[in-house]
This record gives sequence, C-alpha cells and structure tokens, in this order.
Amino acid sequence: MDLDLTKVNTELRNEIPEKIIEWAVSVSKRPILTTNFGPYEAAILYACVKCKPDITVIWCDSGYNTDETYCHADELIARLKLNISVYLPLKSAAHRNAVIGSIPDVDDPGHPEFTEEVKLEPFRRAMAEHKTDLWLNNVRKGQTEFRDSLDIASKSSDGILKVSPFFYWPDKELSRYLDRNDLPNETNYFDPTKVLQHRECGLHTG
Repeated sequence: MDLDLTKVNTELRNEIPEKIIEWAVSVSKRPILTTNFGPYEAAILYACVKCKPDITVIWCDSGYNTDETYCHADELIARLKLNISVYLPLKSAAHRNAVIGSIPDVDDPGHPEFTEEVKLEPFRRAMAEHKTDLWLNNVRKGQTEFRDSLDIASKSSDGILKVSPFFYWPDKELSRYLDRNDLPNETNYFDPTKVLQHRECGLHTG
C-alpha cells in the first residue's frame, strides 16, 4: 500500500473517528481491528462495527485478564455482535504458572520470554493467518513516549498500515463518547507484560 503518510495524517487530523475508519477501510482489502477489552476499547469497537459490521476483531488473550475484563469482553462481543477471533498462548496460564511460578517482574531476566509467549507470538500468529493490510487499533498520544512519536496513520516494520482513529482523543473526550453511546468501560484491566504504566510490551514498536 503506497501512501504519503504525511499528507494522509494532515487530511485526517480534524476528522471524526468514524470518518477515519471509513477512509482506512476504503483503502484496504483485509482490515483487522485488535483489542484487549481494556479501558476505552468499547469506543473503537463500536466505531469500527458502525462502519464495517463484519470487521475481523482479533483478541490476543494472555490468559491473565481480570474477571471484570472477561465479563466486559463477553458483554461487548454479544452486544456489538463482534466477528471475534481469539488467539491464546501455546501454553495455558496454569501450565506456565506451574513451571515458572508467578508472573515475572519486569526486571526479571525471564520477563522478555514471558512477554514473547503470552503476547507477541499469539499476535504474530494472528497477523500471519489473517494476512492483513490494515491494522486498526486504539493507540493514543500520551500513552507512552514511543506512541507520542506516531500519528493517526503509520506503518509497522513489516509495512502494514496502522490506523488509530482516536489518536488525539484525551480520556475525558473518550468518556463522553462512551456516555453518548451508552457504552461500558473497563477500568480493572491488567496487562502482565507491561505491569508499569507508560511501558511498551513490544507489540507496537515492531
């Protein structure tokens, strides 16, 4: 996909998320949307389904989500009729815990391997199986230093177009969006590969 991203981002800067999604889908043959069902994910799920009801939604479930996140996921899958594809690690959380014990701390030498097993490998498997050319996601400015360097549209290291329709939206604006559309939020989300806020796991940096 040959695009002038500087021009694209200038044109999309003041568009509403739905218009950004419509544009992205129009230039794509195999779009996918990724979600972790965490905070404010209901917004991008709702917006994408409005524009393309059958869009493939990929959830790489680490196996370590909170009860609240799993209930939130089930609610949104049913309510929005999501075309969901769930990808799990090759080892279950129970298997891994029996072998290595609890989740390794971010300073533990085993943490990179843990991250690879529970998040990065399932994600690569999902992308390879779906052969996507468009990755819609809910990355936003201000989340991490690396994400501040991105924009609404960017390219992954392997050339896939990445589009973040809510990139410039702060939490308050997203909260109002959820309220306007009677959408639930999930604030008890836990990512075992990040642990610390403002830390990247490697999914978006590759």
